[in-house]
Amino acid sequence: SEASRTLPSLESIQKVFEQQLHPGIHQRPQMLGEASPVNIVLKLNQLISLLSSIEEKVKTLLIEGPDSTHRRSLIPPVTFEVKADSLGIFSKIQLKVDVEMGKLIIKRSKDGPEDKFYTHKKILQLIKSQKLPNKLVIVLETEKEKTQRKEYLFSDSKKREGFCQLLQQMKNKHSEQPEPDMITIFIGTWNMGAAPPPKKITSWFLSKGQGKTRDDTADYIPHDIYVIGTQEDPQGEKEWLETLRQSLQEITSISFRVIAIHTLWNIRIVVLAKPEHENRISHICTDNVKTGIANRLGNKGAVGVSFMFNGTSFGFVNSHLTSGSEKKHRRNQNYTNILRFLTLGDKKLSPFNITHRFTHLFWLGDLNYRVEQPPTEAENIIQKIRQQQYPELLAFDQLLIERKDHKVFLQFEEEEITFAPTYRFERGTREKYAYTKQKATGMKYNLPSWCDRVLWKSYPMVHVVCQSYGCTTDIMTSDHSPVFATFEVGVTSQFVSKNDSKFTDSQGEIEFLHCYATLKTKSQTKFYIEFHSSCLESFVKSQEGENEDGNEGELVVKFVDALPKLTPIISDPEYLLDQHILISIKSSDSDESYGEGCIALRIEATEALAPIHTVLTHHGEKTGIFQGEIKLQTSQGKQREKLYDFVKIERDEIAGQKTKNISNLEPNKDWDQTNRKSKSTHLMAREAAAIARYWGSASSSPDTPGKEEILRSTPTDISNPNYVGMAPFSQQSSSTCQLKQTPLSDQPPSLWNYEQQPKETTSLTGQSSSSSTSPSLSPLSPKPSLQPTASRSICSRSQEYLPPDLGKSTAEPVLQEEGQQRPEMFENPLYGSMGSKGKVAPKKEQEYPKSLRKEQLPLPEQICHRTKSQEPESNKSPGKQPSPPFLVPTQRFRSYTCSSQAEEKNTGEKSQGKPKVTTPLENPAPLKKPVKPTRAEVSPSTQGQQNKPPLPSKSKAVLDMQNSKARDYRDSSELPHSGKHRTEEGPVGRTTTP
Repeated sequence: SEASRTLPSLESIQKVFEQQLHPGIHQRPQMLGEASPVNIVLKLNQLISLLSSIEEKVKTLLIEGPDSTHRRSLIPPVTFEVKADSLGIFSKIQLKVDVEMGKLIIKRSKDGPEDKFYTHKKILQLIKSQKLPNKLVIVLETEKEKTQRKEYLFSDSKKREGFCQLLQQMKNKHSEQPEPDMITIFIGTWNMGAAPPPKKITSWFLSKGQGKTRDDTADYIPHDIYVIGTQEDPQGEKEWLETLRQSLQEITSISFRVIAIHTLWNIRIVVLAKPEHENRISHICTDNVKTGIANRLGNKGAVGVSFMFNGTSFGFVNSHLTSGSEKKHRRNQNYTNILRFLTLGDKKLSPFNITHRFTHLFWLGDLNYRVEQPPTEAENIIQKIRQQQYPELLAFDQLLIERKDHKVFLQFEEEEITFAPTYRFERGTREKYAYTKQKATGMKYNLPSWCDRVLWKSYPMVHVVCQSYGCTTDIMTSDHSPVFATFEVGVTSQFVSKNDSKFTDSQGEIEFLHCYATLKTKSQTKFYIEFHSSCLESFVKSQEGENEDGNEGELVVKFVDALPKLTPIISDPEYLLDQHILISIKSSDSDESYGEGCIALRIEATEALAPIHTVLTHHGEKTGIFQGEIKLQTSQGKQREKLYDFVKIERDEIAGQKTKNISNLEPNKDWDQTNRKSKSTHLMAREAAAIARYWGSASSSPDTPGKEEILRSTPTDISNPNYVGMAPFSQQSSSTCQLKQTPLSDQPPSLWNYEQQPKETTSLTGQSSSSSTSPSLSPLSPKPSLQPTASRSICSRSQEYLPPDLGKSTAEPVLQEEGQQRPEMFENPLYGSMGSKGKVAPKKEQEYPKSLRKEQLPLPEQICHRTKSQEPESNKSPGKQPSPPFLVPTQRFRSYTCSSQAEEKNTGEKSQGKPKVTTPLENPAPLKKPVKPTRAEVSPSTQGQQNKPPLPSKSKAVLDMQNSKARDYRDSSELPHSGKHRTEEGPVGRTTTP
C-alpha cells in the first residue's frame, strides 16, 4: 500500500522534469489488491526506476543550470533584486516575474513568503526614468480600482530592460487580442570567410558579446522572426538550415519554420519564424542583384526577401559590397544598383523602389565600408580599440561619412556602435587584428573596420526600437565576427471592423490642402501626383499642378485645388490611423517619377488640419520636398492602446517638473509615451499647422538641404516612445550615441517630419529655433540626444510631428517667459546633462567636432542653449557666465547627449556650399531684431519672418548667455582643430567645459 501511494507522487515529480512523459509510464498495470511477492517486486522495480530517473534529471539540471535543453518553450520565473524607496529609505525587495502564470510577485526576501502579487491585468504601465537608467516606475491597479505608482531601482540598466521585456512578454502571452501588436525580430549578419562554422553558435542568437547586448534574463524570450544573412558561406542550403534550426531549438525548444531561403553564389539569406506565425505570413517574395565584375558576377551583390505579416510589410536585404578601402564610390554605386534593380514587395507599387515599399525595411550584410586612415595609423587604431575609444575611430568610418553626405542609405537609421571593429581578425582568436596581407601586387592593408552592419528604414510614425546591436566574441572561424541586432516592431492585423453596421454610414475621407512640391529639376514639364496605399481600392491620380520658379535649379509645383479627396476602404480609426499614403510626383510628358515620399495618417485631431512635410527621393537621392496640410475624417471610435504603449519613458522628476515648461507639456504628460505620437501631437500639429500655413504663403521657397537637416534634428526624440535602449545614458552608449546620431542625421531619417518645415525656416535665419521649438529644445539637440538610439528609432519614426515642445511653444509662449526658462534648461534631459554630471565630453568630441562647430554657426543661440544647459551640471553654478563654448579637451567621458544631429545638419548646409553668414553671437536678442540672414538667399521664406505671428520670447538666461559669449568663435584661431575630417558624430554644441 505504501508503494501504491508513493508511485503517483513520484510520477508527478517526474512530470516536472519531463514535460512529455513516456506513454509507457502512464499505463502502469493496475495491481490487484493481493500482496503477492510478484506484485510487490513489480512495484518496487517501478519505484526504483522512477527514483533513479528523477535523480539523473535533478543532477543534470544542477550541473547544466538553466541551459539544459528542455528549458525553453516555457519561460521560467525570474527574480530581480531591486531597491524600493519608501519615505526616502531604500530597502531591498525581490520582484519575481512569472510569465507563464501571468503574475508579478513582490517578496521581502528571496526565499521568504510572497508579500503581494499582481496579475497581468493589474499591471497598467511601466514608466522608465530618463535620468536614472536603472529606475522604473510600475503603475498598478489596486483593489479599489485606483492606481498606485511603485518606484524601483535595479542593479543596472540591462536588468531593467530584461524586466521590461519579460513583463511585456507576459502581457503579450495573456493578451485577449487574437493578433499581436508587436513582434521581435533577430537580425544577424556574418561573413563566414569560406570556413565552416564552429559547432556552437548560440551566443549569436542570444545577442551575447560586445556592444549593446541583451540581459541574461531575456535569454528565455524567443524572437518571433530570425533573419540570418551570410556572405562567403561555404555550406549548402540544407546543411546551413540544419545548423540554424538546431541552434535555435537548443536555446528555445521551438522548432522554427523556414519562411524563405535564397542564395546568390555565396551570399545567402534565411528567414525563420515561430510555428504560430506561419499562417500570419503571406506574399513571400525573393530576388537577387549581382554587382560583381561588370555587374554580371554574383561574388558581390545582394539577396532579398519580403513578406506580409498580417497587415504589415517587411523587407530584408543581405548585401556583400565591393571590398577595398579605396573603393567607397564603387560601394555607393553597388548600393544604388541594388536599390534600383532588387524587385521585392507589391508589384503594384511600380513607381517606388524598395525603400518605400515596406513598412519596415532592414538592410544587413558585409557592406565593406572601412575606417579611412593611412596604413601608418594601424597600430594607433589598434591602441584606440583596446581603450574602447570607438567614437574617435567612427569619426573616420566611411559609411557614416557617406550617409552624412547623403550619398547612401538616405533616411536609414543605425543603432549606435559600441563594439569593436568586426574585421579583420586573425582566425582562431579575437585578440589580434591581422591588418596586412601579402599579395602578388605587394602588401595590402585591411585596417580594422566595421564592415558588418545592420540598418533599417521604417515608415513615419510606426513603432520600431533597436533592443541590441553588437558582435559575438566566441565565434572565431572567420576573419569577421558575427553581428546581431534585435528589434521590437509594431505590426497591424488584417483588419475586420468590430463596429459592424453601427457606423458604416459615416464614410472616411482623406483630403490634402494647400500642397506644393519643391523639386530639384530644371524641367518645365507639367507634374501630377499619384497616391498609392493599401487603404485605397486603387491608386489615384491628381490634376496637373501649376509650376513656379523656385530657388536656382528648383521648381515649385503648387497643387491648389487639384488634389482629389481619397476614400479609404475602411474608415474605422483603429485601422485608418495605422495606414500610410505613398505619393509619387510624376511628369505628364513621360509619366516618369521625379520623387517619392510617404505620409502617415496617424493624426490625433481628426477633421482638423494637420501639417505634412515629407522628403521626396528618387533612386536613393533626395529630389525635393512635399508639404501642405492633411485632413482626415474617420468613423466614430478610437484606437485602442497598443501593447508597445505599455512601456513608456518618463521625463524625470526634477527635469520632469521643469519639462512641463520646457517642452510645454501638460502636467499630466510628464512622461512622454510612445503615444506621444498620438497624444500631444494634435497640439503640436495645430501650432505647426499655423506656422505651415503662414510659411506656405510667406514663401514657397524650396527647402534647402540645410534646412531640411535642421528640420530633421528638431523632432528630436525628446521622449523616447520606445522603451528600450535608455540604459546607457551615462555609460558607454553615451559616446556612441553621438556617432549614431550623426549618421542618422545625415540621412534624413527624420525627414518625415511633416511639420518641421516651418521650424526649419526659423532656425535657418539664425533667429532662433526657439521660435518653433522652445529654447530648451534647441534644434541642436541630437535626435537621439539622450536616449539611446533605440529610442531614437521610434522617435525618428515619430518624425511625424514636431516634438511636443514645439507643439505648444507658440500656444503657450508664456511658459517661456524670462526667468522660467533658465532653470528648466539646466535640467532638460535633452541635453544629456543628466547622463554625464560634471563630466566632460571626450577629447575627440571636442576636437573633431570643433571643425563641425565652426560650420554650425547658423544656430548660435542653439549652441548657447546647449552649452549653458550643460554647464550647470558640470559647473554646479548656474549663475556663472559660461566660458566660451568650446574648450580644450579634458577627460575622456562620452556624455550621452551630443547635439550631433542638428549640427550635422548645419554642417550639411554649409557643405552644400551655400553662404553661411550667421548672426554673430553678439546679437543679444535675435528673436526680436531682424537679423541679417546670411541665408536669405537660400530661403526667401525667412524674409517674411518679421511679419510672422509673435514668436515665444527668449528667456533672460539665454539672452545673458548670448551677451556673455559675444564673440564670433567661428574664427579658426579659436578652434584648435579646424578638423580636416568631419566626424559624423556631431557631439558638438554640448561640449562645454567650464
